[in-house]
Amino acid sequence: MLILTREEVEALLDVDALIDALAASMLDLSTGAASMPDRNAALVPDRDGFMAAMPGFVPSAGVLMTKLVSLFPRNGETGLPTHQAVIIVFDPDTGQPTALLDGTAITAIRTGASSALSARLLARPDATVLAVLGTGVQARSHARAMCRVRPIRQIRIAGRDPAKVAALATELAGELLDIPALEVVATSSYAEALRGADIVAAATHSDEPVVRRDWLSPGVHVTSVGYNQVGREVDDATVADALVCVESRQAALAPFPAGSNDLLEPIRDGIITASHVHAELGELLAGTRPGRSSAEQITLYKSVGVAVQDAAAAGLVITAARDRAIGAHLTL
Repeated sequence: MLILTREEVEALLDVDALIDALAASMLDLSTGAASMPDRNAALVPDRDGFMAAMPGFVPSAGVLMTKLVSLFPRNGETGLPTHQAVIIVFDPDTGQPTALLDGTAITAIRTGASSALSARLLARPDATVLAVLGTGVQARSHARAMCRVRPIRQIRIAGRDPAKVAALATELAGELLDIPALEVVATSSYAEALRGADIVAAATHSDEPVVRRDWLSPGVHVTSVGYNQVGREVDDATVADALVCVESRQAALAPFPAGSNDLLEPIRDGIITASHVHAELGELLAGTRPGRSSAEQITLYKSVGVAVQDAAAAGLVITAARDRAIGAHLTL
C-alpha cells in the first residue's frame, strides 16, 4: 500500500490539472456514471463535531475510494485544522486497498479548485476583484485557485479577527508575487469587502449570513463553502435572486450531514422551491443547462463538498507519486 503524507500530497497536487480533473468528475456525477452515496456521520455532540464517511467511484479518474473526515469547528480556537481527513483508495478491478493518503490537504485544495471551476463556468470573464470572506485554510485555498481562472487584480480579505485579516493579506501579497499588479487589501468588514466585488469566496463557520444581497453588485459570482450545523453564510435575498448551482442536487438538498442550510432553510421557509437550484456543475459542463444569461445576473455556487472531488484529486496525487517515486510502501 502506498502511503502519502500531507506534505507529499501538497507537493504533488497541481491545481491547474486538478480543476480539469474536477470538471471530468462533475460530468461523471451528473451523467450518472459515478457512484456516490450520501455522506453519513457519527456525531460527537459534546464537541459540536462529527466524523463522516464519503465513498465514491469515478470512472474518468479510475478511482474507487472513501474519505473519512472530521469536522470540529472549535479547533479553530486552538490552531488545529477544523477539517481533518484520510483517504483510502482501492483497486477498482479487485477491491484491494492500494493507497492511504492524507485527506486534510486534499480537502482544502480541491474545495478551492472546485469553486474556481464554478467561477470558470459562471463568473464574468473580466472579473478582477475578489472578496475572500474568512481567514482560515479555505480562504487561502480560494485566493490561490481563483487567480488561476480569472484575471484577478485585487483581493479583499474580510473576517471576524482584524489581526488575522491583516496577517492573511500580508501572507497572500508575499505569496502571489507572480501575478502582475495584484493588490491584496485587508478590509474592516464583510460589507466593505463585498461592495463592488466581481467574485466572492465565502469560507467561514458563521451562523449568521456574511453574504447579504444589499452588499452585492450586479453580475457578481458568489461561491460559498462554509458550513455550520445551526446557521448559514448566505442570506435569503441572495439565494432568491441568484442563479444557483451545486455539485449535486441530491447532496445539496439532503438532510444533515450532507446538505446545505443555505438552501434547505429558504426551501423550508417558502422563499424558494427545490426547483430554484438551477444546475449542477456537470450539467453546465455538458451544456444540458445554461449558465449566466446576462452580465448583470448574480450567480451562486453553493458547495457541500462531494466524494467524487476527493477521488479526482486522489487519482492525480497517486499518479504523480508513482511517476516521481514518492511515498512509502506498507504491507498490511
